[in-house]
Amino acid sequence: MNKPLTYISLFSSAGVGCYGFKQNGFECIATNEILTKRLKIQFCNEKCKYETGYLDGDISTKEIKNKLFSEIKKWQSEHKISEPDIIVATPPCQGMSVANHKKNKELTRNSLVVESIKITKEVNPKFFIFENVRAFLNTTCTDIDGIEKPIEDAIKLNLGGRYNILFKVVNFKDYGSHSSRTRTLVIGVRKDLQNISPYDIFPEKSKPKTLRKLFGGLETLNEMGQISETDIYHSYREFDKKMLPWIENLKEGESAFQNTDEERIPHQIKEGKIVFNESKNGDKYARWYWDREGPCVHTRNDILSSQNTVHPSENRVFSIRELMLMMSIPITFQWTNKSIEKLNGLSILEKKMFLKKEELNIRHCIGEAVPTGVFENIARRIKSVLSQKVLSTTEINNIINREELNKTENLISFINSDFKKSGLENIYQIAEYANSSRQENSAFFTRKDIAFTVVKDLPELKGKKKIRILEPSVGIGNFIPLLVEKYQDKDEVIFDLFDIDSNSFIVLKNILAKLGLPKKFKFNFINADFLTHNFNIKYDIVVGNPPYKKLTNNQEQLSLYKFAVRNKETNNLFSFFIEKAISLGNFVSLIVPKSLINSPEFDITRQILKEQNLLKICDYGEKGFKGVKIETISFLLETSTKKQSETILIESYITETVQEKQKDYLFSDKFPYWLIYRNEEFDQISEKMKFDIFHSFRDRQITKQITKGNGKYRVLKSRNIGNNEVKELENYDCYIDDMENLAVAKFLNREDVVMIPNLTYYPRASFLPHNTITDGSVALLTLKNGSRLPTEKDLEYYGSKEFEKFYRVARNFGTRSLNIDNNSVFFFGLLNDIK
Repeated sequence: MNKPLTYISLFSSAGVGCYGFKQNGFECIATNEILTKRLKIQFCNEKCKYETGYLDGDISTKEIKNKLFSEIKKWQSEHKISEPDIIVATPPCQGMSVANHKKNKELTRNSLVVESIKITKEVNPKFFIFENVRAFLNTTCTDIDGIEKPIEDAIKLNLGGRYNILFKVVNFKDYGSHSSRTRTLVIGVRKDLQNISPYDIFPEKSKPKTLRKLFGGLETLNEMGQISETDIYHSYREFDKKMLPWIENLKEGESAFQNTDEERIPHQIKEGKIVFNESKNGDKYARWYWDREGPCVHTRNDILSSQNTVHPSENRVFSIRELMLMMSIPITFQWTNKSIEKLNGLSILEKKMFLKKEELNIRHCIGEAVPTGVFENIARRIKSVLSQKVLSTTEINNIINREELNKTENLISFINSDFKKSGLENIYQIAEYANSSRQENSAFFTRKDIAFTVVKDLPELKGKKKIRILEPSVGIGNFIPLLVEKYQDKDEVIFDLFDIDSNSFIVLKNILAKLGLPKKFKFNFINADFLTHNFNIKYDIVVGNPPYKKLTNNQEQLSLYKFAVRNKETNNLFSFFIEKAISLGNFVSLIVPKSLINSPEFDITRQILKEQNLLKICDYGEKGFKGVKIETISFLLETSTKKQSETILIESYITETVQEKQKDYLFSDKFPYWLIYRNEEFDQISEKMKFDIFHSFRDRQITKQITKGNGKYRVLKSRNIGNNEVKELENYDCYIDDMENLAVAKFLNREDVVMIPNLTYYPRASFLPHNTITDGSVALLTLKNGSRLPTEKDLEYYGSKEFEKFYRVARNFGTRSLNIDNNSVFFFGLLNDIK
């Protein structure tokens, strides 16, 4: 039995938007609305499976929250779901009006946005959707931490660690509605959903219908109070007859304030004199157009004096049915527990009584709703991505072997025949794994969800209609579809795509042809070595995932690469890519090995990065690449600014957090490298110690080939090292007789040598015993000049839980970059309270 697709709806009003999820077979676990009369409409549409799912009241109260979590538990128990698939939240927007100057009330109301954030954080759905007014993101709220900040920052800082989030201001007329409605959509996709980005569930574009097409077949209503015999919701809403002359002669697009006859201009009679009404925006008492999509539908769509409410040719406001059509609300949506057939069968008097009681509530619900078509569009896309089959590595390799896809001509043929069937992401992975030179060039496949973390924070480049993007190691173009989505509103986007592998270009060109992108996206394919190519162009953006490879066997090539760079201490290609990218781009964002932030060989590279305006670092840990055991980060920097920002955004897949931190705090010269997780607890522990005490040494010569089961000198390995003890381990200990020509021999029988296992988060220490040496799995620490001798108490502290916490932060929560080198040995300090 398939588990149902589920959602929770907060601040759901009458459930107009969420009806789109019902249309796609989603089950509503719980829906919350503070106004009972609106919640009753949801009940009429059988939104929830269980009656207890209708939560009537204030979601910020403990009582209603408890009911919400009880419903989730019920579904987890009875329907075996792990968590809801989606949370939809449309918190009230009155407090976000740009005309609202009552700040205290605004902050109070915007606390409902924070409630949405808190609930999303606790429920942990696969996806979340927030919808609100255009000004939503820049509006101030009091965040969970009690600090006032823009709503966009509150969402990012609270949910960005666990979700990839897309913030976008759009006009709903382009995404499933037939009325113009500029709103903010915030879409989050949980990061463990690999190869899914928010763009995948963002509503697809669709052209709105004009009112002429939309209203075709509707009965003409020319008499005030007239109700269509076949549709009770299509009626001529009555108004004061004195207003009729104001609108009756208007042409499409005209306002009554444009009338030249004073009697026909909206006015009041005060003390026998005409006093004209105030005309603010020119859209009151205004007749709309037949051959355009509908106007923005506001809550006061029942009156002529509201914005653009007058029918294109009839002298009335739009009927409920017309509003429903503009807002893409299907005819199956129920406003009452009586069917449309029963309502249409009522007498004229009964119909008028029904409308008198219900019409304003219905109109207000429509005015504050998300168009059903927009959420239906999103629901359909979520359903589609969750049903897509993602091929495993085994399945991919089986396909490659069976179809002999390591041959480029076979791979192209496969892409042509299986593109639609397999889907773009599977095609990308198959093409990447089939590339035999992939490992040779140290080029690794970048998943869509990882690439999104890079693309989402690239600048919008507002004001620029034409932009130029450089990818220095494009491979098969994993970043391109996301960059196309990001910059789809530009007039022209030129991509200069570099790669040293000509086969990658053959595949990439084929994939791009399949995508059928608009002509405004132009691609230049340059099969050359990025590091030696001469450029005369400055790029708006340089983005990508350069190769991670140490060049050791081609000294001539290495010399050529090093000639133009500042950091000549490394042989790793990615460092050279960073320096050249900085020289070419206004904004640079690259995915690189995590060793960049702490390894001694990249000290100079870090200094170069600090000289730029670093905006963000994202730490993927080992989650960046499938099947590759390497820790990676990405960074975003700006080269073209004279003034540097004081803060930097740190996003972490490891701690599932996004934090804004002071640069001078994380990059402090007090420490040998960047500490991107530095915090108050780390600082408190560091106050207990004096640092920069030891030199570090690790053997590079002792191997299994030269050790034996017994001998003159014992060779200790990492598992032998305990907390102030050396452990005897059966079938583990080894020995050596000859110490000649071994660098480690210089430590033999010294009193001050401390042993610490390498590559571990659980440091423990012991003094090096007599007639004993160590292999490379153990770091040997010796004192620098002027330091006191370490004691057993110092060594015991290295094995404590407190030091373990401190050490994790000191090592930036690394898992593979844990070598104790002359940078990281800094953190093995001596306690201050020992003399």
